[in-house]
Amino acid sequence: MNRFINVLLLFILFPTMLYTIFVGFDLPVEFLHTTAAQLPYQFETFLGIGLILFIINFRRSIRRWMGMSLVSKTAKFQFNSEVSSERKKRIITYNLLEALIMASVAYGLYSLTVKAWMPAAGLLFCTIDNLIFTFVGIRGKKFRIGVTSKVVMLADRDVQVIYFTGLRKVSIHQQSIYFDYIKELQLDIPTDAVPSEQAGQFFDTIEANVDKDRVFFSRTK
Repeated sequence: MNRFINVLLLFILFPTMLYTIFVGFDLPVEFLHTTAAQLPYQFETFLGIGLILFIINFRRSIRRWMGMSLVSKTAKFQFNSEVSSERKKRIITYNLLEALIMASVAYGLYSLTVKAWMPAAGLLFCTIDNLIFTFVGIRGKKFRIGVTSKVVMLADRDVQVIYFTGLRKVSIHQQSIYFDYIKELQLDIPTDAVPSEQAGQFFDTIEANVDKDRVFFSRTK
C-alpha cells in the first residue's frame, strides 16, 4: 500500500510541479495563444489538486494510525513483538526522507506562486503527520508485528494484514518472508520485521493456527 500511495503521489506531483512552474514564471502557452498567468480556473485547479493530495494522505494516515493502535493491543494476539532494531532504523530513515522530500516540494510550490498554497498545505500535512507518526511509533514502541488465530499483522511504515485463509506455503527468500496462496497470489513481509531471536516463536504460532496438511513451511533461506 505504501508503495502504491507513493507512486500515486508522484503521478500527481509531476504535472502539478509543471503547472506551477508555468504559472509562477508566466510562461507562454503557444497552442492557446496566451501565457500561463492568464489561464482560467487557476484557483479551482490548485484547490482541486490540494484536496486530492490531502484526501490521499489523510486516508493513508488513518490506516496507519488505526493499524498501529490495533497491533499495540498485545493481549489480543498470540504472538506480538516490536519489529527488530534494524527495521526501526530503516523506518526512521525512510520516513524522515519522505518528510524532507514532501516539505521541500511544498516549499518549492509555494515559492513559485502563492496560488499553490493548497497543494503545499496538503504536502505539509503529510510531512507533519509523518514526523509525529514516526516519533510516536518509536517512542511508544508501537511499530509491531502480531499473529492471531486468523492473521499476521504488521504495522510500521504501513499496515499489512496477511490472512491464513487459502494459505498454501510460507517460505523465506533473501530479505522477505513469502506467503503463497491459491490462485497464485503471493504476499510478503520483510524478514527484519521479526526479531531474529523470536523468529522461531513467530513461525510456531503461525503453524499452530493453520492446517498443517495444506500449508508447507520452509524456515530456512
